[in-house]
Amino acid sequence: MKEKTIFIVAGETSGDLHGYLLVKALKKLNPQIKFCGAGGYLMEKEGIEIYHNLLELAVVGFWEVVKNLRKFRQIFKFLVKKIEEVKPDLVILIDFPGFNLRFAKEVKKRKIKLVYYISPQVWAWGKNRVKLIKKFVDKVIVIFKFEEDLYKSYGIDAVFVGHPLLDIVKPSDKKNRLLGKYKIDSLKRIISLLPGSREIEVKRHLPILLKTAKLISQEIPDIQFIISQSPNLPENLFSHCLKHYPYNITIIKNSYDCIELADFVLVSSGTATLETAILGKPMAIIYKTSFLTWLIIKPQIKIPYIGLANIVAEEKIVPEFVQYGAKPKKISQKVIELLNNPGEIKKTREKLEMVRNRLGTSGAVERAAQIISGIIS
Repeated sequence: MKEKTIFIVAGETSGDLHGYLLVKALKKLNPQIKFCGAGGYLMEKEGIEIYHNLLELAVVGFWEVVKNLRKFRQIFKFLVKKIEEVKPDLVILIDFPGFNLRFAKEVKKRKIKLVYYISPQVWAWGKNRVKLIKKFVDKVIVIFKFEEDLYKSYGIDAVFVGHPLLDIVKPSDKKNRLLGKYKIDSLKRIISLLPGSREIEVKRHLPILLKTAKLISQEIPDIQFIISQSPNLPENLFSHCLKHYPYNITIIKNSYDCIELADFVLVSSGTATLETAILGKPMAIIYKTSFLTWLIIKPQIKIPYIGLANIVAEEKIVPEFVQYGAKPKKISQKVIELLNNPGEIKKTREKLEMVRNRLGTSGAVERAAQIISGIIS
């Protein structure tokens, strides 16, 4: 029997994680499958033959993409050449739509079966991408129920498996023990600051969050702040900002611990908003990008919210402060108002529980692996 080969393309840190977990689950079902493609350190650790580490080109914003365009094109041509050499039985694309949707076209030309796992956020950026997916992709495995309904309405073979984060988002311990571990004052309320996992995000968001923290401290004395720092980011990135902040502030390198400790979270838009929702923590979402990027993406956004917690809830259950609205004074006023209103905080927690329930049940990766195993067998 011929050995089966799966070619995977995943960009960004989250894509690398999802690729790693998916391959792990597929290996349990069929240890004979060979894996290769492009991804990151976790996928490589799982034994996938990585032709190019796409995490090295994890960029945000229009100008950053333009600067790296030549590199992207070189990698693209190289990977197309690789699928011609390898002739895989199946290609799996994970998120990373700007690159992967173009790659899907090349896969289709070569008549190779194609699965998209964790599909592009077509609901946020308009329906043009839906047409491309219908044209090039054989099956879409989605992590939000509303995505399954959307794709099926266009005649696309889509299946909802649940959200992988339900199995991933786990603090290292219970809150009372974490307080001791990180030497946090148990008598004061805690606000966690999550500025983002990329360097450019931290540079834009952390100064805003620290100025907001200062304003909140002036109004609520029994408050303390902790910061989540992604372990892959340089130390001086945070120390440079913190030297302008006159209060002691604890840096925590486990984002789930940082969220678990919080009574309230100030979080930059992205996966972290969903992680915060899963842990049931009231939050406010901020997001700021360069002027040029905002000018380009603003007309393309087709939904009223940017935070995943609000998108899944289909209503604004937590406040958002985007671009020119991301002002410390404005954010601090809203946070103070919420912290002084226990009834509103309770209502937010109930809505976040509803969001968690809408993400399905645990075991999403295993269900995705079963579907893929059925396709390749």
